[in-house]
Amino acid sequence: MGAWSRAISWAPHASREREGVGLEHLLLSERAADSVVLAFDEEQRAFRLAYRLEWDDAWRLRTADLVVSTQRDTRSLVLRTDGHGHWRNGDGWAIDDLDGCIDIDIWPTPFTNTFPIRREPMTVGERREFRIAWVFAPDLSVRPQLQAYTRLADRRYRFENLDGSGFRVEVTVDEDGIVLDYPDFFRRVSG
Repeated sequence: MGAWSRAISWAPHASREREGVGLEHLLLSERAADSVVLAFDEEQRAFRLAYRLEWDDAWRLRTADLVVSTQRDTRSLVLRTDGHGHWRNGDGWAIDDLDGCIDIDIWPTPFTNTFPIRREPMTVGERREFRIAWVFAPDLSVRPQLQAYTRLADRRYRFENLDGSGFRVEVTVDEDGIVLDYPDFFRRVSG
């Protein structure tokens, strides 16, 4: 791996409804990201999420190593994927529930929205659905989730969670497809 090419930071939007969203500092290279997120859970208990992701030239995730530290304990999650929808845990066991998931979405970070945007370029007005491996911190649970992206403009996308919650948001991205603003949640402050 070469030197880090970019350092990116996100801060939470000031919102009483979203007080648990955290501050993130991410180091990004051509095919890897190393990040730390400081956040709060639903009971307003602090936790730190550290993650490292690696992917191939086509932005297909290959490895995800996550560690969450709280006042009570530290837990980790290791995921490996072949980039074609087959996943294994750190012990090498298949995770059949994630079959068909190509991308990962880690809560709470806006960075993982980059994977479907970069891997599946869309024309303005185009909408695509994705089966995603969704990781929730601080417990590091992982499950499949259906999501959709619609390209609304050159650097603006509508993100939809298709789990029945009705959640949708319009995100703006930079020239590399990395989130600048995720309304009510994250805003880029550097990088």
